[in-house]
Amino acid sequence: MVALQHLKSYNYLPAECEQMRVICDRINQVYSDSLEETVKSLLQSLGKVNRPYLTAVEEKLLSVIEREYDLRAVNSALGAIVQN
Repeated sequence: MVALQHLKSYNYLPAECEQMRVICDRINQVYSDSLEETVKSLLQSLGKVNRPYLTAVEEKLLSVIEREYDLRAVNSALGAIVQN
């Protein structure tokens, strides 16, 4: 999680700090050691962006990763339920 003090070092306004927190939360929710290397690298790069927003392309990339890995998690959970 990103500390508010760290965000304030960039002189972000409170609303911008909240935007950064939302972005970081989204990245943290999908990030895991089991991800493909390219996906991990992309998420790490998005986490290092020094602005309180994602560009349109960055937002699309993060959204695709969220959808892809949420679907895999749902499919894995359903597979486990069906097997039991």
